[in-house]
Amino acid sequence: MSTKTIQGKLWSVAPQYWAQHFEPWFLPMYKKVLEQLKLTEDQILLDAGCGAGLFSSLAIKAGAQVIGVDAAPGLLEVAKERNPQNNFLEEDLETLPFADNSFDVVTGFNSFQYAGSFEKALVEAKRVIRPGGRLVLGIWDKPETSDATNVLKAIGTLLPPPPPGTPGPFALSEDGKIESHFKNNGLKLIYKTTVACPALYASLADGIKSFMGTGPAAAAVSNSNRQTVEETISIALQPYLVADDFHFLHNQFLVFIAQK
Repeated sequence: MSTKTIQGKLWSVAPQYWAQHFEPWFLPMYKKVLEQLKLTEDQILLDAGCGAGLFSSLAIKAGAQVIGVDAAPGLLEVAKERNPQNNFLEEDLETLPFADNSFDVVTGFNSFQYAGSFEKALVEAKRVIRPGGRLVLGIWDKPETSDATNVLKAIGTLLPPPPPGTPGPFALSEDGKIESHFKNNGLKLIYKTTVACPALYASLADGIKSFMGTGPAAAAVSNSNRQTVEETISIALQPYLVADDFHFLHNQFLVFIAQK
């Protein structure tokens, strides 16, 4: 079974949980990128791994023409509901169905690390970008910089060890890794920054729903049962209780912008 099939299925289990309780915490990263891109109505943007379409919505409001692709049909349904006048396609990042030099901008937030081959996905992204166009990657910073790491690790205890080389949330977070890939593929890094994307949950229930919307949680449910996964997430969230039923997690992301 292909990586696309596996990841697409997992991330389609609870798309509304992801859309409502997890992805909104990426907004600081999305807004930082939009500040740098300064999109205009004559630009065409490919949101590669668009998920539930929140960044696509912001890019559309900024004036750009947007096409989104993702491997998860469940998330794509949410994206289509949010942006009914735009095209959202179920596709693989490693085999994009677009002609060379089709887009002014390609963005990939929390997506390229889940491709079966990051290198192939990067080559494809570069191929469809016009000369002088830009590629944006937004990924988790190193595990120790984000509290969500500990919750994801707890979920991981319910899963069998992954096969060697299996991609995960922090697969691209090592120092210099993205820069090396860009250089090897003839992409010029023009911007890099870190962005804090804290998560504040008004209740423990919201925090549980947030992580239940992730692919790892979906895999854990299929390997054990829903109650066990929810209890595991609840215990992992306990250190982040701040007052009443509020839970606060500090998370940090890396943003890279490269030019073709």
